[in-house]
Amino acid sequence: MSQIKVTNLTFGYDGSYDNIFENTSFQIDTDWRLGFIGRNGKGKTTFLKLLMGEYEYKGSIYCSVSFDYFPYETNDEFDTLECLEAAVGEFNDWELITEINKLNVDAEVLYRPFKTLSSGERTKVMLGALFIKGNNFLLIDEPTNHLDIEGREVLANYLKSKKSFILVSHDRAFLDKSIDHVLSINKNNIEIQKGNYSTWQYNKELEDRFEEERNEGLKKDIKRLKVAAERTAKWSDKTEAGKIGSHAADRGYVGHMAAKAMKRSKSIERRQKNAISEKETLLKNIDSADSLKMNFLEYPKKNLIFSTGLIVEYGGKRIFQNVDLSVNRGERIAVKGKNGAGKSSLLKLILKEYLPLDLKVSYVCQDTSHLKGSLKEFAAVNGINQTLFMTILRHLGFSRTQLEKNIEFCSMGQRKKVLLAKSLSEEAHLYVWDEPLNYIDVLSRIQIEEVLIKYKPTMIFVEHDKVFSERVATKILTIE
Repeated sequence: MSQIKVTNLTFGYDGSYDNIFENTSFQIDTDWRLGFIGRNGKGKTTFLKLLMGEYEYKGSIYCSVSFDYFPYETNDEFDTLECLEAAVGEFNDWELITEINKLNVDAEVLYRPFKTLSSGERTKVMLGALFIKGNNFLLIDEPTNHLDIEGREVLANYLKSKKSFILVSHDRAFLDKSIDHVLSINKNNIEIQKGNYSTWQYNKELEDRFEEERNEGLKKDIKRLKVAAERTAKWSDKTEAGKIGSHAADRGYVGHMAAKAMKRSKSIERRQKNAISEKETLLKNIDSADSLKMNFLEYPKKNLIFSTGLIVEYGGKRIFQNVDLSVNRGERIAVKGKNGAGKSSLLKLILKEYLPLDLKVSYVCQDTSHLKGSLKEFAAVNGINQTLFMTILRHLGFSRTQLEKNIEFCSMGQRKKVLLAKSLSEEAHLYVWDEPLNYIDVLSRIQIEEVLIKYKPTMIFVEHDKVFSERVATKILTIE
């Protein structure tokens, strides 16, 4: 076992007003299964890139292991084995076959062109190739994107049998099964805890609750001490004034009492200052999940969509047939099925052919590559309320500085939030969301869950986050 030691790390991108890391220090053991969590745009991927030596920085990062990063670039024109060898180096075929069998991938995929593999197959063979290398510490950046629920279960069990990696993921169930330590970028610091995501979340809630209760107690103490100090000071001044004039009693006694009162007043003021100082140390790490809003419209009819015997074809190939779909007002339908089953194709078919003319629909697609320009321009082009749009983004963790950036310079998670904020800002009877949570941080997922539960919009969505689907969906449509 060795350690990765980070000392006084300071880094910021050129042209940025703020450093992502500022004199940050911590250390981790290289035999941990370490989950890395934090708000979008906080620097998780940036830190992995720093470990890979891709950026210059101030401070030091010491380690006695080499790093490998996932996902890595491949040449899609080669056969899978050739792609993997070109990317990670030579290995024995049988070793890789052993690894991918643990991931429920058949050995035949290794001899197919890489471009013919599904997203899930690519993820699994690429990770399998990395894990057969020796003396390397893996930096695994969001491997669950586009993986179905079953694929995530398989990958989580696989990672549980391994060690020596940092895993960036926002899937709570996946993290709980995969990791034994948590590295979290909080609002004001970075901390490390032993345990999985649920353990970290429980401890974080206890800490936040303690600070909130302590803060409320100190606010009351400060107010009470202020009143007591003012009252004691007035009494001291009045008593001191009583020494002047012929009517004054024993001036020595009066002076002694006035000095005693003044001393007590000063003591109260010190206690008040100490309470204020302690209060200033609290609440700095509480990343509040402000409530979101949405422009959901009630459709006048109970039934929005009713279709039977749906057939979906893609590239001249029939994906499925004889699917019945009924969407009633207030239902939130989760479409489930394995990768390649045709879930996204079904949503696109519905949008294209099966919507009433008077139905207003808001759509969130998987792809964010088309997003560009300023957020203000994006709001104007899409005809949405700019104030509401910006407010939602602020509540989803965008800083004021980030609101000024062009979308193409945002992180993948921030770009997805732009699409979600647009959808929540739009007036719609029906929300059609295709894998909306890819790259979205955990706290934002919880916020989105809460707004959907509160407003009860009519929805049909594809999402592989098990916790999200269980909380949000009122109905399941499974495509075999």
